[in-house]
Amino acid sequence: MSALGHLRVLDLSRVRAGPSCARIFADFSADVIKIEAPPGKDPNEGMTGPRDGPDMQNLHRSKRSLALDLKDQRGKEILMRLVAGADLVIENFRPGVMDRLGFSWRTLAEANPRLVLVSISGFGEDGPLADRPGFDQIVQGMGGLMSVTGLPGHGPVRAGIAVADLAAGLYGAIGALVALAERERSGRGQWVRTSLLEAQIALMDFQAARWLVAGEVPGQAGNEHPVSVPTGVARTRDGHLNLGVAGDGQWRDLCGVLERPDLAADPRFTTVARRLENRVLVWEILNEEFARADTTTWIDRLAAARVPAGPIYRLDEVFADPQVVHSRIAQPISHPRLGEIALVGVPLRLDRTPPQVRWPTPDSGADTDAVLSELGLTGEEIAKLRADLVVA
Repeated sequence: MSALGHLRVLDLSRVRAGPSCARIFADFSADVIKIEAPPGKDPNEGMTGPRDGPDMQNLHRSKRSLALDLKDQRGKEILMRLVAGADLVIENFRPGVMDRLGFSWRTLAEANPRLVLVSISGFGEDGPLADRPGFDQIVQGMGGLMSVTGLPGHGPVRAGIAVADLAAGLYGAIGALVALAERERSGRGQWVRTSLLEAQIALMDFQAARWLVAGEVPGQAGNEHPVSVPTGVARTRDGHLNLGVAGDGQWRDLCGVLERPDLAADPRFTTVARRLENRVLVWEILNEEFARADTTTWIDRLAAARVPAGPIYRLDEVFADPQVVHSRIAQPISHPRLGEIALVGVPLRLDRTPPQVRWPTPDSGADTDAVLSELGLTGEEIAKLRADLVVA
């Protein structure tokens, strides 16, 4: 059974934040129609790489594609007909663009009072920076992430993934689901807004709270936890491992694995606070101890003692790990040109209505005829629109 098969979603978004929001609905079997400009009409076409590239395939799977020129009056009319029967519209244009195109929230709500609109922007729909273009790299800096990432004294470092984009997509989807749930009582839709900046700040969580509550400005801690010692990366005989020792009981268990009861009894290390004071010495001792054996041996010993530890993988190693294989997070799919590939699945399990990757990213306009036919347009009318480059 499909969880969201009763919903129709119009995805007007591009790049990553909006498409990742829409992807959540597609993976739970909503009818997601990706509305994109006909080839050659979008000056930023291809920002996420070629159609058959990894990014496009992962972002737009299980959606349908309608190639529609929204700057043409006939294209606008077609979109408004779709809006009338839609449950959700997702867009991440710069604030004001939807209004200039003729699709303001008021206009959409008048056409369909039950509609939910999700708008994802860089900095918010209003405010002093609303008109600025927002990109993940910029927002990682403005949202504080780069100031706490990387080794102390080595300057700011961006996270290796598009944290702000993906967080905004997730918060947009959460907001949409809340609005859709509330609609069951009120019968009315609403406008859901989030931004990369707000989503990035929300993800700062503990670090942001340190400033807001205690007036502390967190700095870079490299691979180490800012206040929990020893939580971080230890050197082994053949590489590295991740260690996550938070409490005093776990510290004593770690000392047992190392066969160093003297460390457990040493007053410099007996409490979280004392270990924090002696952070450098703790890691000097641990790196010397862990250098006595290889990573796999240590992880096995630590796991047996229930001390949190794990390997540090490259992505090829991630997807080869037995637990990852068992989780089926790599979802196989058959592509007409690429053959058998795998995409990143949904990290959720529902016992009755599980998510699924249903089909690969369609070619641009692959579903134009089908979608327009559902609106009642004839073959002649569609052919005329195609000849006039309104659709493709």
